[in-house]
Amino acid sequence: MVLNLPILQAQSSFSMDDILSFPFPESLTASSNGMRIAWTFNEKGLRNIYVAEGEDFVARRLTNYDKDDGQLISGLSISSDGKWVVYIRGGDFESNWGKDLPLNPAFETIPPKVQIWSIPFNGGNPILLGEGTNPVISPKNNGVAFIKSGQVYKVAIDGGSPAEQIVATRGISDSPVWSPDGSRLAFRSQRDDHSFIGIYTDNNTSILWIDPSFNLDGSPRWSPDGKFIAFVRQPGRGGEPDSILSADFNPWEIMVANVSDGKAVRIWKTPETLYGSVPTTQGGINLFWAAYNRIVFLSYQDGWPHLYSIDKNGENPVLLTPGNFMAEYISMSDDGKWLVFAGNFGPDVLDIDRRHIIRVPVDRPAMEIMTPGNGLEWIPVMTGDGNRIAYISATAQRSPLPVVMDLKSRNIKIIAEDLVPHNFPQNKLVIPEQIIFKAPDGTIIHGTLFRKNDGTKKKPALVYIHGGPPRQILLGWHYSSYYANAYAVNQYLSNNGFIVLSVNYRLGIGYGYDFHNPVYGGRKGASEYQDVKAAGEWLRKQDYVIPNKIGVYGGSYGGYLTALALGRNSDLFAAGVDIHGVHDWTAGTYERPVTGKYEKIPDAEIALKVAWESSPVSSVKTWKSPVLIIHADDDRNVAVNQSTDLIQRLIKQGVETKTMMIIDDTHHFCKYKNQLNVDQAIADFLGKYLK
Repeated sequence: MVLNLPILQAQSSFSMDDILSFPFPESLTASSNGMRIAWTFNEKGLRNIYVAEGEDFVARRLTNYDKDDGQLISGLSISSDGKWVVYIRGGDFESNWGKDLPLNPAFETIPPKVQIWSIPFNGGNPILLGEGTNPVISPKNNGVAFIKSGQVYKVAIDGGSPAEQIVATRGISDSPVWSPDGSRLAFRSQRDDHSFIGIYTDNNTSILWIDPSFNLDGSPRWSPDGKFIAFVRQPGRGGEPDSILSADFNPWEIMVANVSDGKAVRIWKTPETLYGSVPTTQGGINLFWAAYNRIVFLSYQDGWPHLYSIDKNGENPVLLTPGNFMAEYISMSDDGKWLVFAGNFGPDVLDIDRRHIIRVPVDRPAMEIMTPGNGLEWIPVMTGDGNRIAYISATAQRSPLPVVMDLKSRNIKIIAEDLVPHNFPQNKLVIPEQIIFKAPDGTIIHGTLFRKNDGTKKKPALVYIHGGPPRQILLGWHYSSYYANAYAVNQYLSNNGFIVLSVNYRLGIGYGYDFHNPVYGGRKGASEYQDVKAAGEWLRKQDYVIPNKIGVYGGSYGGYLTALALGRNSDLFAAGVDIHGVHDWTAGTYERPVTGKYEKIPDAEIALKVAWESSPVSSVKTWKSPVLIIHADDDRNVAVNQSTDLIQRLIKQGVETKTMMIIDDTHHFCKYKNQLNVDQAIADFLGKYLK
């Protein structure tokens, strides 16, 4: 459904289609030998794999998918010899549920499937290997292991023989990892309240179970010589019912097992503090077995998500990345001697709201910022020859593109600039400003301000609220496709006469553990809402803002906070757009069941009350401002009934409510036409009610 609203283009020098025309790169990967890289480009819904190789690294399109059908490409990898590229086509693997279920936003009469494909790096036709997920290429470069229906399969990489099931166990198998010589395969077997690490050798050898216990074991990592496996152990589920509202310590430890007998020993245990809990930033614990028999992992134990290493015997622990910043999108060189990652760290005070590529040895804290400056860089991988780093790069104006850096000369080559359409308005984009203000309780909040200096003395303003909530909006193009889209929309709104303030509210990443994990956040009290309100009040005080023309919009968790803003403070927020937000913490997938056993959750009743009061539905009676609610009905992150329910309540209350339903698409609007229509509807609605 497209709203019948006037298109907001009177002031803009470019259209919504223009600003969304940039090709967005993802899934950057490299072969473990040589100088070959691959990535995906989404070009207005046409998703294809591109490759390049040195010395010149000229981009070459490898696949030829020519329809805007919403089929995502993921799981991209290159064989170690550089001859094959393997990938998944279909599914929505950023969802909370139904990740591996087919997606059909193009209304195909024969629905697409989630399938694994291979294609020669040098070119040719894609080869269907089978339906499944989690493809991992054997170090022998002749086969691919993958998961289908919760079991492990294997298939020839050239599709020359049909896939065969090699593991059939109780539970659900996942996380397949080949041994360095390709002779064995480690995997995890999930069994509800506990899980095991298993090792498959061949069809004539029994599975070896690694130190089986009543715990949750996962993340198997082979030693370079194939004699040991490191893995993460967490307590099995169970025990007496605990408080819902309290902050819980989530313990974990690192184990190392000898694969000759499966016996394991603990080499590291996290501190028994909240900071020591399992990290919830990108990649979680990020376990690696590095060179020099060092085990590398990420921990929040000092209040920031940092990298540590320890030897395989549990001795000589080292903090590799000291400082007040976070590390994410971490990868290791193929010789195991270096880690490269994206961090919000650098010589500029503004770098806390950027990302730069940082390199550090695995055995000592000798960090080197590889990409200082006012740009943004992410998803670094070292090429197989060890002489280059490939990564994605952007600025506040230039859209994201792959880049290769020569480690000796530090020269860089931006790849595929010629694929950016001529109508993309790069030079017309504003450079956002860092804004810092305080919430009522004194919490320091960072924001990103989009303000076009066009001579207009006063303008309407908007607070943009990101989702997640563990996200951070940056001073330029974002590394997530979802927020790259939001950045484009904020640029469009800024060029159409709005001031836009994107607020990095608490619960987000980039500012330390306490900011990321507030005690009374979300369903436990919505303490983060005061940051949103403070952003609106900050705007109202600016002499270039029309004080009674401040709106609010956001998606996912940002939709939740948008609805909370309109429900609680229609006096401040004159209109808003709520995109697939959570509206009732006490309903549906967000319910926390109260055990029917003799033992009861001690604070179940008060927690239910707090969850209700933290929900937008509890503030409908004070909701006065008009709203546009947008949701897709195959949403696998926020159930569509969250919006269906709220809409009925608002109509009964007499709130002016516009709606937009997207059929058979997901939370991520995988079909470009749907994304374009949604973004235009956001701009048109805000233009109608605030301009």
